[in-house]
Amino acid sequence: MRPMLEGLRRLSQYPSALVGLLIIFALVGTAVFTVVTIPYGQALELWRGGEPWRMHPVNARPAWVDRIAGSNLPRTIIVSSRDAAIDEEPFVGGNQIRIPLEFDFDYAGFPSELNLFLTSTHVEREPFVRLSWETPDGREWILGGRRLAREERVSISQDWGLERRLGNVPHVGLFAEPPDDGPPQVLNGRYRLVLEVIVFEEDARVDADLVVYGRVHGLAGTDHQRRDLMVALLWGIPVALAFGLLAAVGTTVTTLVIAAAGVWYGGWVDAVIQRLTEVNIILPMLPILVMVGTLYSTSIWVMLGVVIALGIFSAGIKMYRAMLLPIRESPYIEAAKAYGAGNARIILRYMIPRILPVLIPTFVTLIPSFVFLEASLALLGLGDPVLPTWGKVMNDAQTQSALYHGFYYWVLSPAALLMLTGLGFAMLGFALDRVFNPRLRTM
Repeated sequence: MRPMLEGLRRLSQYPSALVGLLIIFALVGTAVFTVVTIPYGQALELWRGGEPWRMHPVNARPAWVDRIAGSNLPRTIIVSSRDAAIDEEPFVGGNQIRIPLEFDFDYAGFPSELNLFLTSTHVEREPFVRLSWETPDGREWILGGRRLAREERVSISQDWGLERRLGNVPHVGLFAEPPDDGPPQVLNGRYRLVLEVIVFEEDARVDADLVVYGRVHGLAGTDHQRRDLMVALLWGIPVALAFGLLAAVGTTVTTLVIAAAGVWYGGWVDAVIQRLTEVNIILPMLPILVMVGTLYSTSIWVMLGVVIALGIFSAGIKMYRAMLLPIRESPYIEAAKAYGAGNARIILRYMIPRILPVLIPTFVTLIPSFVFLEASLALLGLGDPVLPTWGKVMNDAQTQSALYHGFYYWVLSPAALLMLTGLGFAMLGFALDRVFNPRLRTM
């Protein structure tokens, strides 16, 4: 305990160690916060494209980028009939309802899309709705009428007839100033979408949600499926840390115990361990993982098991063996044998603890290597199809040619988190190496 406390005191004298610890604590705290606020089941539902995603724009960049640029691009506006001043005129066997959906538009650019989501509670006869659009300067555009199913989406942006009348795509033409010879200009002010609904049942009701999609969204933006990338960036932290930590613990502990057993028992036991290690060293891990993911399963737990299995008889066994051979001949080991200590006790209580301080830096720097391995597999399309991870985000970005279309945030955000994770553990690991490795001590 005393050498450990002395090591921590020496560690505090390295600024790189403090910065590394700060980064790691921030990642761990964010991981805990993510798991508590966005439970696993909810995260999976959101990432699969849950109900809230239909209210998000497609390929919208982060809002903070727009703030830095000072361009005032539109944010998503949602107007619900539940907040509107509804007028009703009953008649025999039905009801006539007028629903005005009003909103202010004060942005410098046009929306990216325009959708109307309608929900009807009728039983037999379908309601009829007529739509009209009113601009701040008093113009009115008739958007047509239709009968309603129980749930229906009216994609105003894809109304080809309206596009011909406006001379532009609807989500531009409906928000533009009266046409002139130049490019369309945004007309700011209060807009109104009026729904004139006729229901043919006394208890029937129609709810409407108008979504004016923006061009920026949230802290991380959205992807091609309207998913908020913040979910994947946040949940990628606990997934990456768990994978890296479990893989590092599994490989380090098992390798250390096997190496100590080989040193202690010697003979054919040590020879078998060394031959297995030499065979395993020449096996390429990444191609084996690619083969397992292609032919068997891409589950992250299967990949973790294969990583640990391939890492047991790694080159670390030879390093641990070289460190343990002198310890085996130490006087306190002979004393332990003299008072009757068993083989397991000598290995676990007397041999292994002697080299643990030197192995701590190696263990710390091993964690980010497994984090990058998981991200590399996901980037190659062999990531877990269920979990939202950093590698999966980059794989989707690569599939959709994000960089070609200028969606740099889609790639840079997970890449920055990967580099930050590697930096934090590397800075701490190098400082630990200088503290616990006698050959590197400078103070």
